[in-house]
Amino acid sequence: MAVPQDDRERSLEFAEIALGQIRALAQPATPRNFEIWYHYATGYNPLLNQSINQTIEQKGTLSEADIEQIYNTYISPARTGDRVDTVGSRLLDEIKQVLDMIDVAAGSATSYSESLADASEKLSGADDRETLRAVIDRLLEGAREMEQSNRRLEATLSASRQEIVQLQQNLEMVRSESLTDPLTTLSNRKFFDHALDKALVEAKQKNEPLSLLLLDVDHFKSFNDKFGHQTGDQVLRLVAMSMKQNVKGKDIAARYGGEEFAIGLPNTALQSAITVADHVRRAVMTKELMKRSSSERLGRVTISIGVAVLRPNDTALSLIERADNCLYAAKRHGRNRVICEADPEANTGKLAQASKIIPARVA
Repeated sequence: MAVPQDDRERSLEFAEIALGQIRALAQPATPRNFEIWYHYATGYNPLLNQSINQTIEQKGTLSEADIEQIYNTYISPARTGDRVDTVGSRLLDEIKQVLDMIDVAAGSATSYSESLADASEKLSGADDRETLRAVIDRLLEGAREMEQSNRRLEATLSASRQEIVQLQQNLEMVRSESLTDPLTTLSNRKFFDHALDKALVEAKQKNEPLSLLLLDVDHFKSFNDKFGHQTGDQVLRLVAMSMKQNVKGKDIAARYGGEEFAIGLPNTALQSAITVADHVRRAVMTKELMKRSSSERLGRVTISIGVAVLRPNDTALSLIERADNCLYAAKRHGRNRVICEADPEANTGKLAQASKIIPARVA
């Protein structure tokens, strides 16, 4: 959510879980170890969590080598940059190879042109059959060499074209990964912030409505603590699936952070946005969770949603803050509900904040 105090509280909760894991495994509290377990606590990277769980299940602990491998594989900040650099370097190599072949072809064409000019000169002065035949043989040989050179160039260009297309796809894949939440496959916060800014500008230019939904899983921490991170991940994927089923077109669905999600709805008025929000809420609460390993029924989860619509003087931040205030009100007034800024409950929340009565945020 957008309220800084909430971000601090949540980060402290993740930090406590991380330190607890470090103590439990008797590991040194180095920045690298803390970063690994902090990522584990958030559940943002399911592959990291899976790797850690499997290693501990097999060995009972994590060795220094295991820690090093997990960090380099799943966290290292240079990982994406290295992949981009590698693909970029290969792309430059392919382009250089193509340019070299073009230079060779240009040289062959120049040489062939010079041969033609020489042959033309000799033909004009040829006065016997043997001289004429020799000139013609040289022309035929030059034509064959030129044909072979063109075939080699065509083959090289075709191979390079395929390689460049593959490299472009690789770059697009890296770019997509950098903008996608790996656990839910929704857009991530980075993409959402950029897309919301763009949608806000477009809405103002076209004088169209723009609505924003902020969603939060009710009692997620308690659920996560009770059933474990893997089941918590299942909850997040359930919410993501429910969001995908109820958005379309230019709608922007993203994991905003932790158990929080956001949906931007371009060209959507407040009442329609409330309808979308309630469809998502109902889709989540109607699905029953089950533990895959034991088929144990874990019950249902619910979400709370806040809805705000763009105002003429809004920035992305002010729009998010109003939607967040509505989400806060939905949490305070019973959870498992949708509250928009036109509802009395949202205004009650504003009055409480104005009076500096700021109760602790609830999950």
